[in-house]
Amino acid sequence: MTHYYSREPGGPLKTKTIEVCIRGYCFKFITASGVFSFGKLDRGTELLIKNMLLNPDWKILDLGCGYGPIGIVASRFVKWVVMTDVNRRAVSIARKNLKLNHVKNAEVRLGNLYEPVRGEKFDSIITNPPVHAGKEVLERIIREAPNYLTNGGTLQLVIKTKQGAKSIREIMEEVFSEVVELAKGSGYRVYAGRL
Repeated sequence: MTHYYSREPGGPLKTKTIEVCIRGYCFKFITASGVFSFGKLDRGTELLIKNMLLNPDWKILDLGCGYGPIGIVASRFVKWVVMTDVNRRAVSIARKNLKLNHVKNAEVRLGNLYEPVRGEKFDSIITNPPVHAGKEVLERIIREAPNYLTNGGTLQLVIKTKQGAKSIREIMEEVFSEVVELAKGSGYRVYAGRL
């Protein structure tokens, strides 16, 4: 059994195109089997997209981009977006979705967590983290984030309330000078940690 956070998802490729209208724009997304949230925009990602902090001058990192909804929506509001994923199929589909939505200010890179952006800095890292990859992975995302953030930069993430939102917030409070809850709903919470 392979998971969407595997480099090579198993099973035949099935795709389904969806339309999502959010934050004043409509987007088309190709979704794929073996990539997180096939055939729909999951509720956690939707809550994150609706509430994520964005600034026209920012360069952001969409960490674990999947088929790309976070980075593609963000691209309408920021200067530059780097999207990364460990899953080859996700990277391929996300690149197709950039073209499908005529996005010129974003790129997709293959690699695990922060590997593809070594030595780079971002104004914000935004992620719906792969909870099923285990708590160690979530903790790494939080603890390593400052190495890739500018002064005053933010890590924004969504987490299921029942899957350890409280402990995730506590880890964020150890790492960041300020942690705020941007939104909650549908069993999820969106947190932002600022350096």
